[in-house]
Amino acid sequence: MTERALVARVREHVHGFLRDLHGQGLRVPVSKQRVFLQAIEAAGPRDATELYWIGASTLTVSRADLEVYSPTFERWFGAARARPVPERESPDEEEPAPRGKGDEAPFAAAAGGESGLEAGYSERRGRPAFGTASQDERAVLALLRRELRGAVPTVRSRRRRPARRGPWIDVARICRESRRSHGEIVTLRRRGRPRRQRRVLLLIDVSGSMKQHSAAYLRFAHAMVGCLDRVEVFTFGTRLTRVTGPLRARDVDAAVAALSEVVLDAEGGTRIGPSLQEFLGNARHVTMARGALVIVLSDGLERGDPLPMEAAVRRLSLLGHRLLWWTPLACDPAYRPVTRGMAAVLGSVDALAGVRDLRTAYEQVQTLARE
Repeated sequence: MTERALVARVREHVHGFLRDLHGQGLRVPVSKQRVFLQAIEAAGPRDATELYWIGASTLTVSRADLEVYSPTFERWFGAARARPVPERESPDEEEPAPRGKGDEAPFAAAAGGESGLEAGYSERRGRPAFGTASQDERAVLALLRRELRGAVPTVRSRRRRPARRGPWIDVARICRESRRSHGEIVTLRRRGRPRRQRRVLLLIDVSGSMKQHSAAYLRFAHAMVGCLDRVEVFTFGTRLTRVTGPLRARDVDAAVAALSEVVLDAEGGTRIGPSLQEFLGNARHVTMARGALVIVLSDGLERGDPLPMEAAVRRLSLLGHRLLWWTPLACDPAYRPVTRGMAAVLGSVDALAGVRDLRTAYEQVQTLARE
């Protein structure tokens, strides 16, 4: 077999492996498949073990992905001695030696920047602890609940309701009342479309760079869920998580503490673009965003390719009524959105504001009421 034929056969084998991953439910974007192939070329794996870890670093983002990736890899390349390292059972066990910068250099070169491990594709082990609300925070939360109802924009309901004035005559109600007056119409009843609050969609960044602010953001979300009718809340770090249900608990500390069982990627890496694209890839989630007031609470520090983030934010802006981006960095008067991610999405954002805690969130809610 000639060298050219051998290369073509290897290429066909690798592409068959990627197609099988897709068939097994691990839908890897084309951009990440390209990084995987470039990493193979850059690193030149010497055995199945190295090839396994190249694929694990570039094609997977969570433990669930690895559960699909590992058996598929074995079917195509054999049983490599590269199973994911099990978590330590106790803190007394010896820490494995950290990988050197040079170990990840091929992946960084292939991706055109930082590697998948450094670009925020890792998840924090253990459950996050968001703490309890202080007395000062509880006082601000009470103010927020009082202010939110009048601050959220409204929209005309599609359903017609009985009204004192309205463009439609309520024939059914008139007929019912005329029975009591022997067929005489005493009062002309009308129906109208009353105004109701718009849906609110909160997208909260819980990655490591937002560690100091995530708890305050989640308490703000709890206040919204508790006093507004139609609110949906999602968190994102390395994955997208819907947290509306746990936030319906009456006590704010109980609600936020329950998120420790749900939000498994808190204080981990950052994948803003892929997380927002995952949201938009779900038809039910898209319905939640349509016509809604969309608020993204994030520093916008996307460490991967900013193009998915730009495309996702642009579509969110088109779907929603307004798209607000609240970041703790904008609390600094000298802040300028010059990072790749924020510079790319700035044109799709209706308003960029600084929010780092509940007090600054309350200030922004007051500005909503004045608009």
